[in-house]
This record gives sequence, C-alpha cells and structure tokens, in this order.
Amino acid sequence: MQRECLSIAVILTVAAGCDNVAWEGVELRLRPPTSPAILSSEETNISPDQIEDDPAPRAPIRPILFSGQRTGPIATLTAVGEVAGNSLLGIPNQNLQFETPSALDLAGVTKDSEWILFSEGVRIGRMVAQEVWIDERYCTPRPAISGRVELVSEATNVEHLIALPNAFSASRSFKQYTAHRHNYNQRVASLTLASEAITDFGAEWPISLLNSRADINTFQLVGEDSRTIAATFVYQDQMTISPPQEPEAYSLFVMGSESSGTYGATYVSYRPTESQGKGVPRYIDHIDWNGDGAEEILLEIFGSENRWFAGLAKKEGRWTQSFEDRCNRSTLVK
Repeated sequence: MQRECLSIAVILTVAAGCDNVAWEGVELRLRPPTSPAILSSEETNISPDQIEDDPAPRAPIRPILFSGQRTGPIATLTAVGEVAGNSLLGIPNQNLQFETPSALDLAGVTKDSEWILFSEGVRIGRMVAQEVWIDERYCTPRPAISGRVELVSEATNVEHLIALPNAFSASRSFKQYTAHRHNYNQRVASLTLASEAITDFGAEWPISLLNSRADINTFQLVGEDSRTIAATFVYQDQMTISPPQEPEAYSLFVMGSESSGTYGATYVSYRPTESQGKGVPRYIDHIDWNGDGAEEILLEIFGSENRWFAGLAKKEGRWTQSFEDRCNRSTLVK
C-alpha cells in the first residue's frame, strides 16, 4: 500500500516518507512521497582547479545554494552560488540577462521548483517556489525565489533559512533542531577574543569595545559537543552598506570554540578599510552544503556601496576562507 502524507496545521507525528511539518494557516493535502533524483558525488565534489578551467560564459550545472529571510509563512531567498566542493562558484552575469523574469530558467531555478530548507545545520522543511525573479540588491544580479514554507514544529520561529534543490538534498534526513542564543559568558568571551586580536594586529582601540560589537551569534556544529561564538566588531564604521566614517576604519570578525569552559580563537579576520576597502562580515549560518559530512559557514559582507557573500571551510582542522564573491569576480582561496 502506498503511504500518503496528511498535512493540516501542525503535524505532531510522522510516517515514513512524510515530512514532519508545520504550516502557517491551514492546508489539507494528500500526496505521495517524493522520489528524489540524487546527484552523484562526482558532480558535487569539484576541485578549484576544475572550476577555474570552466569556459565563460556558461550555464550553471551544479546545485545552487540560496539564503534569505522568512516573514510569516513566506520566505524570500537569494542565490549565493553554485555548490563546488566546500566552496561556492559565482553565477555569471551573462546568464541573467532576460527581458522578463518569467524567462529565467537557470539550473532548476524555476517556478514550482522544490527546495529543501535548513537552519542550524539541519533539515527543517521545504518550500515550493511561487515567484522567481532577478535580485539586484547585491553587487552582481542573481536569481531569487519566494514561496510558502513548510517547517518542522520545533522550527516555526526560524527567520533565516538556507535552501538547496530537492533533487540534490532530498535524501538528507531530519535531525533534531535546536536554536541557540548567546549568554553572558559568551558575550564576555567575544570581547576577550576581540581584545586579543586588536593587540595582535596592532589596530586602534575603540573608545568602547562593547559598543563596537555590531553582531554576535552562537551555534553548535552538527555532531560536535562544544559551542562556537561568532562576533563582528567595527571601528569608525557600521555593519551596513555605507562609506566608513574615517579612513582608519576597520572591521574585525572573530570566532571561538568552547573548551573546558573557555573560548579559544578558531578564526579571525581583520580588514583595514584604507588598504583593503570596506568589507564588514557577519555570520549567517552553518551547513554542510556539499554533503561530504563537514560543515561550512556562510557569511554576508557589507561594503561601501554593495554587499556580497563569503564562506569558511575547515582545512587541516582550521577554519579558512573558502570563497568570497564580490561584484564581477568570485575568488576561490586555495
């Protein structure tokens, strides 16, 4: 007998093949479970050397990672890039020149396409794209989608979402979702990490280190016991798309993981505006976007006139920047 999913309001039980989901509003629907077409590992684990040899212009051939916000039952997601191993590859502008948004048919980014939703590194639901258009809010135009979300009951308060195509990620199982909130000790630890970094780089001290902290998050990587904090600090600047207030402005991004009750630095990025230009990063989320068992971290970067994305991946046990997509180039850091 074929199993069918009965979905109404908030589902508290689940049968094999059915998503344990919660809806904003009431919806009654009977449907068979999806039979995903899973892509082979050869298609997803691609080395930077292979990426750089790709001819341009070209049509995206790899799964596209999306990121965005949910407001009520509707999520609006913007393409970050193509999954290329533990890095991402920018989408060439040549493929986004269409007379009308309805002409967009890009690597499965179409109306009625199905997307698997993630937060805190785990699968939490799905979305069917109801609208597709070109998002020009970033320094390069990129596809955007929106639609009504279906979420597991414990994730109904999630605001930020990451999405991958159903065909690429439908085989990923649901895991326990836990939202993390930073506490006093973690906030103090972020100040300690920033103090150490400012000293190491010989940077100017802000009048108030506490007030210079523009953002802080805490998270726990899937399968790990310790928690990690990620914090952004700015000097004579803001975590917005705006010119820096002074030439000596800089941004500082620090990450630290807990060990024996204390937090040690695991990644530090110091960016002086005068020599490198403005680029203030903030933590978005963590996810194993290529399905190799190791998670990556997604960042958003704010410049003087634009914003863009960057990512971190572990290399030989240390977090390193794996890509930064900025304006007309996508930089892969080897």
